[in-house]
Amino acid sequence: MKRVAALVGRTALSCWHHGSPHLPSLPAWAPRPPYTCPQIRHLAAKQNKGQFKGQKINSKPVKLEKQQKQEVEIKQRMTVSELAKAMNKDIDHIYEALLNTDVDLDELEPDTLLDEKWIKEAVKRSGMKHKWAKLAETKVRENKDIQKQPPPDPSQLVPRAPVVTIMGHVDHGKTTLLDSLRKSQIAAQEAGGITQHIGAFRVQLPSGEKITFLDTPGHAAFSAMRARGAMVTDIVILVVAADDGVMNQTIESIQHAKKAKVPIIVAVNKCDKPQADPKRVKEELVGHDVICEEFGGEIQAIHVSALKGDNLLELAEATVTLAEVLELKCDPTGLVEGTVIESRTDKGKGPVTTAVIQRGTLRKGCTLVAGKCWAKVRFMFDEYNQTMNEAGPSIPVEIVGWKDLPSAGEEILEVESEQRAREVVEWRSYMEEQDKLKDDQQAIEAKQKQHQESYKKDRESMAHLSWRQRRAALYRANKHKLSHRVSEKTEMEELTLPIIVKGDVDGSVEAILNILESYDADDQCQLDVVHFGVGDISERDINLAETFSGTIYGFNVAANKSVQQMAAKKGIPLRLHRVIYKLIDELKDDLSSKLPPTSEENIIGEASVLATFDVTVGKKKIPVAGCRVQKGQLDKKMKFRLIRGRNILWEGSVTTLKHLKDDVLSVKTGMECGLSLDNEELEYKPGDEIICYSESEIKQKISWDPGF
Repeated sequence: MKRVAALVGRTALSCWHHGSPHLPSLPAWAPRPPYTCPQIRHLAAKQNKGQFKGQKINSKPVKLEKQQKQEVEIKQRMTVSELAKAMNKDIDHIYEALLNTDVDLDELEPDTLLDEKWIKEAVKRSGMKHKWAKLAETKVRENKDIQKQPPPDPSQLVPRAPVVTIMGHVDHGKTTLLDSLRKSQIAAQEAGGITQHIGAFRVQLPSGEKITFLDTPGHAAFSAMRARGAMVTDIVILVVAADDGVMNQTIESIQHAKKAKVPIIVAVNKCDKPQADPKRVKEELVGHDVICEEFGGEIQAIHVSALKGDNLLELAEATVTLAEVLELKCDPTGLVEGTVIESRTDKGKGPVTTAVIQRGTLRKGCTLVAGKCWAKVRFMFDEYNQTMNEAGPSIPVEIVGWKDLPSAGEEILEVESEQRAREVVEWRSYMEEQDKLKDDQQAIEAKQKQHQESYKKDRESMAHLSWRQRRAALYRANKHKLSHRVSEKTEMEELTLPIIVKGDVDGSVEAILNILESYDADDQCQLDVVHFGVGDISERDINLAETFSGTIYGFNVAANKSVQQMAAKKGIPLRLHRVIYKLIDELKDDLSSKLPPTSEENIIGEASVLATFDVTVGKKKIPVAGCRVQKGQLDKKMKFRLIRGRNILWEGSVTTLKHLKDDVLSVKTGMECGLSLDNEELEYKPGDEIICYSESEIKQKISWDPGF
């Protein structure tokens, strides 16, 4: 209508200025007619019929050219950004086109996949038409992965040393036992007497037999590392303290050994202590299906004292005997196979892994693949940091030459060349990406389905309402989704603790992250792991912490002087620890410090109203309550509350407190007093209660319990 009105106005104005062939010309001073609508209609009629003098009448009607709609090439499963690009529009145009549809625009991101229905709807609403894009023939990508070799010919097998894992509860003497076996001082070097990661080394007995030992952590945080130790071992030595008995990590170690189907030898340690009771320990083990020989089972139980070295040789001989029964053999030829026991970043060596070789012989120059990482072996070291030229089956070795740091527990396989290694890593990365896309797609489809059902349900519930009522109901329902005010945003941001975790080895970081996964106090304060990695604290970590206003937690790592100065200058907290439970304790303290304090109410005194009367002060009449203190005392400096029945009528302070005719600051139990409150409109009644109380702030503690 506005466009029609504008068109009529322009036509009338044109006639007014230029005159009309049917109207006499008027002088300049003459008044103009108010409007010329009859004239416009008259001219339009003549023009349409072609009746003006000298005008030729066209015999052929004029054909209006039909406007061609823009074609958009579409395909199935297009993202919002892909559709916008195909339509030559920006992403906001797609959002506008899908307004007032079943699509939840709040959940719509540029990389969100759209259903075919909504792709067509967006194109149609944009005044365009769609056409299906030609399907390009996608070649099936060839599987470039590498697999383990088939089992070797039994005739090629040769005997090998057993791989033995020491397991048990924390502080039951596992590392001291190994320390006595190889006459070293590992236990003295450990932080707080706790093994923080897996140690792998060989021990040669006086008889000439060699045993490869893996020492696993006993702390509750290192469950995954114990499991990894059990999966690559031949025999498990379960260390149980004779004075302490079966504990949580003892039970967990038994479960890991049974899951890996590995035979167990029980070492009852600390038998030299006066309160030691080895028999009780073995009886407790029966309850966990570990039956020793003296109770009719097949499991050997050796009484030892790791500190004094008692019966250690007997334990080693029992291990060798069991290994002979198992007839452990290997194939020292062919391509290398092994397992990453631990991985770390060394300043001079770069990415380093501790591995146990299970097949073949590792030499310098070998090309290895582990997970999505590969290596050209440059150097090999034993547990004493001595250079090795080769490492056969059952031998632990430190490998230097990795391009990236593989995760602990990854399988190591040898390949023919560097090119082949790159192909394997590229294929594995591609497959991981495809799996992630598939998982993301399933999550998106589930979310869309949930939204569709919710939308349909909401529409059905509002079908009987008018559009105005429906709009008001939708606004009320979605009011909580509106953006928060600035003050609310600031409050929410304060209840988040962003952290950066750095550890000395991959397994330590894994253990910390496993603990953080158990965090269940998001309703109090959110815990956000911004970044984690292996190695010392770097300037990049400081910059990242500054960006997210986070805290850096380091485990068995260092920060040089320049990094510490940079952190202090930028106000970034550095929490460096060598014992894992101390790190977690400080993390809990930091989380608790984010919580707002709660107020605690302490009742100081209680009084009952006996009578009420008015006191004239100047021209005002002030109501006064005559009371008797029933409990505690009334202190004029504290807060007061007036209660009638179960209802609180007022909270505030006392303006006047008198005993007899004297103003007093406090009234004790059994005394009578008169008081007036800071609300003169209140009416007291006999039987009302007056409570005197104080409020104090108490710091909250996070409810998260990591289990230790």
